[in-house]
Amino acid sequence: MNETQPYDSADYLDTKEAVAEYLSAAIEEGDAALFRTALGVAARACGMTQIAREAGLSRESLYRALSDDGNPSLDTALRVLKAMNIRLFARAGTLADAGQP
Repeated sequence: MNETQPYDSADYLDTKEAVAEYLSAAIEEGDAALFRTALGVAARACGMTQIAREAGLSRESLYRALSDDGNPSLDTALRVLKAMNIRLFARAGTLADAGQP
């Protein structure tokens, strides 16, 4: 019988560039729940305890905010991104970029 290992995206986010691309892809989807999940995966990949400390949050509150039932504030998300040395930015787009004709 073959044994399988659980898949964890965090195992593949081994550079800051990989983390940034992963989060950018989640943001592009426009789904807040997907972004929250991706932010949690990225934080785990970077070390949840260290990210919590640098963001000025307790590890428990960070886990709670980024859980499936969590709803992190924009302030929390920005603090986590800053702790990971990831910058969020906006750029102008077109209606075609938004999937509209």
